[in-house]
Amino acid sequence: MNPQWARVLRTIGFDRTFAKAQGQYLWDVEGNKYLDFLGGYAVANIGRNHPTVRRALVDLLQTDHPSMVQFETPLLSGLLAEELKKRIGRGLDYVFFTNSGTEGIEAAIKFAKCSTGRPGIVFAAKAFHGLSSGSLSINGDEGFRDGFGPLLPHCRSVPFDDLPALEHALVSHDVAAFIVEPIQGKGVNMPSPGYLAEAARICHRHGSLFVVDEVQTGIGRTGRFLAIDHEEGVEPDIIVLAKALSGAHVPVGAVLSKRSVWDQVFSSMERAIVHSSTFHQGSLAMMAGLASLKALDEDDLVANAKRMGQLLMDGLHAMKSKFEFIHNVRGRGLMIGLEFGPPRSLALRTGWSLIHAMDDNLFPQAVVLPLMDDHRIITQVAGHHIDVIKLIPPLCINEDDVRWFLSGFEDVMRKLHQFPGPIWEVLKKLGKHAVTKRSREPVPN
Repeated sequence: MNPQWARVLRTIGFDRTFAKAQGQYLWDVEGNKYLDFLGGYAVANIGRNHPTVRRALVDLLQTDHPSMVQFETPLLSGLLAEELKKRIGRGLDYVFFTNSGTEGIEAAIKFAKCSTGRPGIVFAAKAFHGLSSGSLSINGDEGFRDGFGPLLPHCRSVPFDDLPALEHALVSHDVAAFIVEPIQGKGVNMPSPGYLAEAARICHRHGSLFVVDEVQTGIGRTGRFLAIDHEEGVEPDIIVLAKALSGAHVPVGAVLSKRSVWDQVFSSMERAIVHSSTFHQGSLAMMAGLASLKALDEDDLVANAKRMGQLLMDGLHAMKSKFEFIHNVRGRGLMIGLEFGPPRSLALRTGWSLIHAMDDNLFPQAVVLPLMDDHRIITQVAGHHIDVIKLIPPLCINEDDVRWFLSGFEDVMRKLHQFPGPIWEVLKKLGKHAVTKRSREPVPN
């Protein structure tokens, strides 16, 4: 379906077909078992094929329940909205359902512009909010934006975790909203304590909305239901959820908004469907959301995310003094970033420089590839041009899984600190492939 993506998977050894999934584990067609520390990009928070979600969906299908009648008041969407409001509070009394996080961001952009009468959107550098035209306009990675312009006007970025820069961006009073991830997905960048609460206050002082993208960080990922729950006094005007609300079965997202915003958008009966979507209240999606929240509670997964995340962080911090390449371990709950950097010793520094001269996206693959090949642990590089890998496993992992990962990661680190060595030979081959690919690309005029 996408030959270039197939080439990428083949190059990095991820071209495998999975035949079975249960919880935090996957099995390929040859019967090999894998530990999933990618979680479908944080979709599988409750694990895959959770019996509560599967049973709820099967039961619904067997009732001949009507879905997407359109001219109706669907019960299931009301129940899901009620559950979300109960958990989130903060005066976010209205819920608009979407099919994805990207659609949620698109809705938030429209709602903010309509409710404030302003054209501008401010976003954080290195942000990721989706890949549709609107969300791409507030994407902090130029690699995703190249070739798709011109994008939405009046969008500008400020450095993440920089309150003076945010205040400066808002003084023109043309900004509808500041949209931010409470922990940035690309790189797992953490805000300073108090940043989010003060950012909200600055926005409100200048008449701008404060919009929080909890698409990846929400639904228990960080050891609280929302990532903003870790900080007192964070008062958003809009929150966007998606990913894990699906139960890893049926796509669904939710945009929660204050009444003052909602009433400006849907201000009359003539504007009752000024923003809408054919599939946005589908019964299967609503049931998946309800069942996912029930499973989250039944298995006490929010607390488990906090416990297992702490075990992982403790183990990784203990390795930091042993391995020169590990420069930082950061995260919250089960959203963890491992950052690598130049080593002290001359031989390892030579290898570091050699690989980065070939391709500055290459080094993290020295960890991701052998974790997959040698230990059957699935992880991901955390972004372009950064030496970070990200861990976002299902929240149902246990202590044995933590030991599985830490043992595999330590083995990879030990071999990576042997230069020259087999891992470096693999990296050189990948680097040569990248250099050859670039040399064949047409030079822009």
